[in-house]
Amino acid sequence: MKPDSRLAKCMDNGDFIVTAEYLPRAGTGTSFNGTFSEALADRVQAVNVADNPYGIVSSSLAGSVMLSRSGTEPVYQLVTRDRNRIALQSDLLGAASLGIKNVLCLSGYHQTLTGCPQSANVYDIDSIQLIAAVTQMSDEGVLLDGTKIDGDFAMLSGAVANPYLQPMELNILRLVKKVEAGAHFIQTQAVFDLQRFAEWLKAASAEGVTEKTAILAGVWPLSNVAEAEELLAKHTDFQIPDEIIKRLKGAGDQDGQCKEGLKIAAEIIKEIKNMEGVRGIHVLSGGKETLVPELLTASGL
Repeated sequence: MKPDSRLAKCMDNGDFIVTAEYLPRAGTGTSFNGTFSEALADRVQAVNVADNPYGIVSSSLAGSVMLSRSGTEPVYQLVTRDRNRIALQSDLLGAASLGIKNVLCLSGYHQTLTGCPQSANVYDIDSIQLIAAVTQMSDEGVLLDGTKIDGDFAMLSGAVANPYLQPMELNILRLVKKVEAGAHFIQTQAVFDLQRFAEWLKAASAEGVTEKTAILAGVWPLSNVAEAEELLAKHTDFQIPDEIIKRLKGAGDQDGQCKEGLKIAAEIIKEIKNMEGVRGIHVLSGGKETLVPELLTASGL
């Protein structure tokens, strides 16, 4: 079946797409901030609900349902780190039965990079195989073992990409495999180095990726120098130019650095919008959802 989500329709119409991110908290339903959803009403096409990215939080499925109930279309995130193919397919069926229509397929950060380094990982299948599973379930109406799905199943699948991973040839090869597996959209890691992002985009375009899927460039509004340095320390694949660090340091106190971070992010968005092959923006808030509406206004989105 063909996915009929709002996000899917915007892609079919060729609209410029804006998505954002919601990071659940380690708590119960009261941790969901409904005002976040209200602030983004009609300003974004969908909002990702993170799946235990850095440690244990409320489930992506629960957050997706709460977002949907508040009037915002969710992108349900599913990582293969924590589930085998049985649990993954079961969760997908459950999500579809609850009205979820978009899923972002990820392998997930290794558990040693989370708050639970002692936990065992699963990785029964990787993100590419998960995308292929979603495609099979949607197109053929059957599970991986051939079991027929009782009822309708139609899910718009997406994937992530890191423009800065080297070597470029292997980076693009993995990207191509995700698209061939059926990824309808690609959300990138945070873009700070525009020149290197442009090089990645050109390489992706040369392989026909930008014609087959929607590239949504990730943008992260930095709060301060400490956050930038923490990102660089935790993720060696992050690229933040020295000029951005200098601008944050020169902005003064915490409030000044936060404002400068928003200004930098808005500038990056305006540059990215003019790049051929980009279909939209994905705002990575890192749990700072209250900054998203302000960034959208500052960047003209």
